[in-house]
Amino acid sequence: MIMKKLFILFCLAVVSVAPILPQAEGDVFTIYLVRHSERDDEGARVRDPGLSEVGVLRSKRLATIFSETEIERIYSTDYRRTIMTATPVAESKGIEPELYDGTDLSAIHDLLLSRWEDALVVGHSNTTSVLAGMLAGQELHPMCESIYDRLYIVVISGRSARLILLNQGFAG
Repeated sequence: MIMKKLFILFCLAVVSVAPILPQAEGDVFTIYLVRHSERDDEGARVRDPGLSEVGVLRSKRLATIFSETEIERIYSTDYRRTIMTATPVAESKGIEPELYDGTDLSAIHDLLLSRWEDALVVGHSNTTSVLAGMLAGQELHPMCESIYDRLYIVVISGRSARLILLNQGFAG
């Protein structure tokens, strides 16, 4: 009985923090957010490193993860590691990734909400979780530099948004 009451309170709390969005009831779209895959070890010496072997494998795995998922647009910051992470999914979907400015999360937030499309956003440790939180009406902090396995899913339905956080379950 106590668990049932706690569950009801949790559901009410989640509903009460959902943002009010300017779309019609019944519209549903999903935004998937991932951090770029593992950087090449040269990252400490190079401003814009590519991906390590494990990072390349993780990026290919993303294409498998999203193989049966509707994605209409893919967004990436203008860094080799984010573009390389987005590329396998983009190629499998026949979509050209669009670049966005990772220093202006408000702009990409507004763009994503205005397009009402299923999208994949590839970002960084200091942007991915923060943007996911903004989309879901929650405050999330940047993730730790060592974390590469998070998949943030923001489902926007009618006038509310729900955030789901998954571990990709990939070990290089």
